[in-house]
Amino acid sequence: MTRKAFVIGHPIAHSRSPLIHGTWFAQYGIDGSYEAIDVAPDALPDFFNRLRGGEFAGGNVTIPHKEAVFALCDSVDDLAKTIGAVNTLVVREGKVHGYNTDYLGFLGNLDDKAPGWDKDLKAALVIGAGGAARAILVALQSRNIPIILANRTRRSADALASMLGGKISLCELDEINCAAPLAGLVVNTTSVGMHGTRFENFDLNVLGSDTTVTDIVYSPLVTPLLADAQAAGLKTVDGLGMLLHQAVPGFADWFGVRPTVTPELRARIEATLDH
Repeated sequence: MTRKAFVIGHPIAHSRSPLIHGTWFAQYGIDGSYEAIDVAPDALPDFFNRLRGGEFAGGNVTIPHKEAVFALCDSVDDLAKTIGAVNTLVVREGKVHGYNTDYLGFLGNLDDKAPGWDKDLKAALVIGAGGAARAILVALQSRNIPIILANRTRRSADALASMLGGKISLCELDEINCAAPLAGLVVNTTSVGMHGTRFENFDLNVLGSDTTVTDIVYSPLVTPLLADAQAAGLKTVDGLGMLLHQAVPGFADWFGVRPTVTPELRARIEATLDH
C-alpha cells in the first residue's frame, strides 16, 4: 500500500518539496507519494479531518499555516512551541502530532557546507526578528552561541529576546556596522535578498576575514548579501541546504528510512532555481 505525504500552503505551486521527496523515493525504492496541496486558511480544519481519517502518514506545513496549525494538532512538541511554528506533521493512530525541523535544517546546512563553523565562535549576528528568526535563534542557542539580534524595530527584537532568554544582545539595523565586527557568523532571516533587494547600509568590510555569511533565502541562490560577501572574500553558505536538511526527519517518520542529502539531490533542486 502506498504511503502518502504532502506539503500544504497557500499558494504552494512553487514548492520544491515534492521533487526532494520524489528523489528519495527513487533512491531508496520506496512505494510512496508526496504532493503539494493548496489549502486556504479556512479549509485547514477540514484538511485535518482528512489527516485523522488516515489518508496521509503526515506532511509538511509552509506559509501561511505554520502558526495556525498549532490549534489543530492533537499535540505539539515543546521545541515547536518555543519556535512558535510547526512545519512537520506526523499522524499516529488517528492523532496529529506537530513539530519543527527548521532548526535542524539550519544546523545541518552549516555543518555540511562550513564544517567547524561553530568552533570558538564568539557571537552570531542574526538579522531579523520575524517568524523565521525564531528557529535560527533556537538552533544557535542549542550550540551555546551568543547572539546579536539586529532588527529594524527594537520592540519586535526585544520581545523575541525576552521570550527566548539566554545570551541575546540587541542592535538596531542602522547600527549593524558597529555590532558586526564582533560576529563570526552572519545570518539573514529576512526576505531581503528576494527580487533584487539588499541591505544598502551594511558594510561587509567591517567583518573579520574568517566570518561566515549565510542566508535562509534560496531563490535566488546567490542573494545580493551573499554576492557582496563573496566579493569581500568571506565564506558563504546559501539557503538551499536548509530546505534540503529540514526535510530529512519528516521523511524518516513517514516512510521509515532516514535519507541523506547528496550532491546529486542538491544539483537536481538547484537546477530549478533562479541564480
